[in-house]
Amino acid sequence: MTRSHEANVEKQFGPQASAYVASAVHASGEDLDALEEIARREAPGKAIDLGTGGGHVAYRLARHAREVVASDLSSDMLAAVAATAREKGLANIATHAAAAEALPFEDESFDFLGCRFSAHHWHDFEAGLREARRILAPGKTAVFIDAASPGPAPLDTHIQAVELLRDPSHVRDYSAAEWLAALTRAGFQVQSIRTWQLRMDYPTWIARMRTPEDHVRAIRSLQKAASRDVVEHFAIEADGSFLLDVLMIEAVAGGD
Repeated sequence: MTRSHEANVEKQFGPQASAYVASAVHASGEDLDALEEIARREAPGKAIDLGTGGGHVAYRLARHAREVVASDLSSDMLAAVAATAREKGLANIATHAAAAEALPFEDESFDFLGCRFSAHHWHDFEAGLREARRILAPGKTAVFIDAASPGPAPLDTHIQAVELLRDPSHVRDYSAAEWLAALTRAGFQVQSIRTWQLRMDYPTWIARMRTPEDHVRAIRSLQKAASRDVVEHFAIEADGSFLLDVLMIEAVAGGD
């Protein structure tokens, strides 16, 4: 039987909830530190971690916000986040199951929004951004961090192919230009953007998603057949480890 995209996400991430809570790639990083600095500056009353995953943004926000909502499609992921929040003594984190494209929150009910490594799984990217804008009060800050497409077609085709083979719930790594255009259409004013590359350790990257062996072989086949430009851009190593493009955008919700 064919599953919905939402069911695919739950199937992929539910059993791996504890892995994402513990994942070094997700639990740390200069981007997470930078997001926390922005939250410290803003000192929000009510913040949301949209697509919380392992909850790492929520844990950082809880240090500076009066109240934090950790929202995610996966109930198993939310259970792991709630348990970890209790272990950390973070009593101001509440969890809420919801799709990014249909958030069950009132208009302008948050004054800070963080979203990290989530948007590339959304079934409807633009709808998710519109919902993010709807729930954020005018003039308030949103920070989006995600894997990104490098842009040029050969590089874009390669990264989308290996991402989808690794994880069938993958939709798209969007380029910086796609992000900027979509955020503007959704009613955000972009304040800053930065890009960098993050090394993905291939064995860990594959194991975290429980990628089937035939898909593992297909990814390695694509990597070995890649052009020189692709190999050089992603710095593909002998074991399949590579550099993933990442971006971080700070934006402000525009006024009505």
